Amino acid sequence: MCCQISIEGLVSLNRQAYNYYHILWVGDGMTQVRVFVPVMALLCALVLFATPSRAEAPPYAVGDMILGAGNAPVTVIEYASMTCPHCANFHMGTFKELKAKYIDTGKVRLIFREFPFDPLALQASMLARCAGEKRYFGMLNVLFKSQMKWAKAANPQKALFSIARLGGFTEARFQTCMKDQRLADMILQTRLDGNKKFEVDSTPSFIVNGEKTSGHMTIDKWDELLAGLLK
Repeated sequence: MCCQISIEGLVSLNRQAYNYYHILWVGDGMTQVRVFVPVMALLCALVLFATPSRAEAPPYAVGDMILGAGNAPVTVIEYASMTCPHCANFHMGTFKELKAKYIDTGKVRLIFREFPFDPLALQASMLARCAGEKRYFGMLNVLFKSQMKWAKAANPQKALFSIARLGGFTEARFQTCMKDQRLADMILQTRLDGNKKFEVDSTPSFIVNGEKTSGHMTIDKWDELLAGLLK
């Protein structure tokens, strides 16, 4: 099973790209982060951000988040939403077996890419990024493990801050992370790219050496899928 976007979902990349905004309110309600920005505006922003600069490095992990050897014969790209229960089930179950059997043994390289379905999933992805590159997957694991607690909380932002605080965040650092428009745009661009390049529309989705597969992937299914690629 998987978490899937309906045609009338939060983002319709074809019909609403130029005129749809979804506003995410954080903190005291006075600060807003544009969650889904028009494609043209986003592309213009990316061009500007790509210009060489002497600015300090951003206070969050950038680029693909990777586990496994760079020369592994199989590359798996996972697209996941932090509020997707099927993604959490995968990471709390099958992923551990996949990691021990294939990633830790140099057979598979895993690239994790965010595919937020909603503003709360975006916030959780931003928190993981703000934990830093070395602590990213640790924070990811904590968020998936406790998903039902913070995602279903009466005040999800407060619940996320409780997790962040255990990870060493001050309230000021947490709020700065949640208000970072560049970070939000970076994550949403990953989602746009995944939909455009691989037609990802549900989570978890996996791109295995360029081929997409989605849904409930047990370790037996992974064994079967990878057997032909590891001959």
